[in-house]
Amino acid sequence: MKANYVSDQDLISRYHSGHEPSLEILIRRHKSRVFTYVLMLVKDKDLAEDIFQDTFIKVINTIRSGCYKEEGKFIQWVMRIAHNLTIDHFRKAKRLPTVPNSEKYDVLNNLKITVESVEEKLVLEQIYDDVKKLIDYLPDEQKEVLLMRHYGDLSFKEIAEQTNVSINTALGRMRYALINLRKLIKQKEIILSA
Repeated sequence: MKANYVSDQDLISRYHSGHEPSLEILIRRHKSRVFTYVLMLVKDKDLAEDIFQDTFIKVINTIRSGCYKEEGKFIQWVMRIAHNLTIDHFRKAKRLPTVPNSEKYDVLNNLKITVESVEEKLVLEQIYDDVKKLIDYLPDEQKEVLLMRHYGDLSFKEIAEQTNVSINTALGRMRYALINLRKLIKQKEIILSA
């Protein structure tokens, strides 16, 4: 460790004592890791910057309010906030792929237009809502892997790295998440077909 290195906890204490630059040092120290993590999940620089800013706004507000409890795990706490905000984004947003028009490719000419009945749309929406509600019943570790895999489009290797577990553990959590979802579907008598 460098001789003039100041711990995260000391920076937080200094910030509480009125030393504003301590907060800037703290943010700069962890900016790259947090931003890279969010960018890897959302794959959009502007969106990653928004989530990064929201993360540190939440961090700053929590520290200012005196609600932050130091347990020697500041960066893990910040990463958890970033992760949760990213998952919240995926829950709220319907991710639709976009393809720019070009001279060789006109999106409108290549769209397959299908007309769904109102009834079909309502049934599909109900199925999606039911599945989203069921995901909330899963244990946190299983829910996290499921959301990162299906909403974050991460590989199991990336999930393992981000959750600090082995690939086999990530795969196992996904397997149990799917088993538990099937049980919940049967238990709640949900029909998953339109």
